Amino acid sequence: MKVAIVHDYIKEFGGAERVLEALSNIYPNAPIYTAFCDKNSSAFAHFKDKKIVTSWFNLLPFSSKLASPLRFLTPFIWNSFDFKDFDVVISSASWFITKGFKKKHDKFVEICYCHTPPRWLYGYTTPVNFQKYGLIKTYAAIVGHFLRIYDFKSAQKVDFFIANSDEVAKRIKKFYRRDSTVIYPPVSLPKVEELPKRNFYFIVSRIVGAKGLDMAVEAALRQGFNLKIAGAPAGYYFEYNKLLEKAKGKVEFLGQVSDEELAKLYKSAKAFLALSKDEDFGITPVEAMLSGTAVIAYNGGGYKETVIDGKTGVLFDNYSVEGLIEAIRKFEKMKLNTKDLIEQTNKFSKERFEREIKEFINKHARTSRS
Repeated sequence: MKVAIVHDYIKEFGGAERVLEALSNIYPNAPIYTAFCDKNSSAFAHFKDKKIVTSWFNLLPFSSKLASPLRFLTPFIWNSFDFKDFDVVISSASWFITKGFKKKHDKFVEICYCHTPPRWLYGYTTPVNFQKYGLIKTYAAIVGHFLRIYDFKSAQKVDFFIANSDEVAKRIKKFYRRDSTVIYPPVSLPKVEELPKRNFYFIVSRIVGAKGLDMAVEAALRQGFNLKIAGAPAGYYFEYNKLLEKAKGKVEFLGQVSDEELAKLYKSAKAFLALSKDEDFGITPVEAMLSGTAVIAYNGGGYKETVIDGKTGVLFDNYSVEGLIEAIRKFEKMKLNTKDLIEQTNKFSKERFEREIKEFINKHARTSRS
């Protein structure tokens, strides 16, 4: 069975790229097709030994910076690939409408692992809120109208959908009118020595908007607790510069850290903060629990599927600085069992992901060819 894997683009290393890495490990001979690849990025370091096939878009100067303003070219990017030599094409899709590839004689089976329907097309908050500017808002409305139509039509060409959470399965049903099977992303971390808990709260996130980082910084300043944030700035650095100014040196921005250093930070943190308002799945809270660290999360999106209120952390409903502070106060009065935290992560294990993906793809590849 010849397999190809398709991913939006290779630029930043986040949750979607961890899934891509896992898919690529399951099918090590599968080439990775992508719109463009930034070879100076944190993501490329994870895939440099793989066969990466980029589109014509990658030839444009500053392609990684032009992807957002030139998003209307998306249909032309994906239609430029030819998958006629493959039996199965697995797409890892979120922002860039990575699905509905051109077929000839229905040769290959297309399976879309959907991290979410594109958030910017369906009214969800996005990392960079350019639409606050009038001219860009008008441009986005016009382009968005046509790309929503294209996205829906592309979704109808997919043979089978896999959703990364129940939350995303509901979005697939709502926006595409398609059923999907939920297979949670894989979560694993390097093994590190046991470390004592230290007096700091921890966040792992790209430094962009829509992640609740400003809320966390404000809460830390008001309450005087130690806060460390790991993750590289992304986009046009607007959010990063704004947060640096707001923090006034009282919050520690660690930048991109190695997987080993990340595991140590998870393990030694007092608690982990997960603050996106409508997270698709959210792999970082599970990584924290795997490390024996409790999670304080907003009670929305995929967090509701991973964090058990009162057992593995705290879920709070009041999405505000005051709500976060109250949740932290509640957590500090609790005693949680580390065993419960780690046991909760079993349903998100790397081994479970590999088994379920293989079973799903083998079943549907055979069914479609028979």
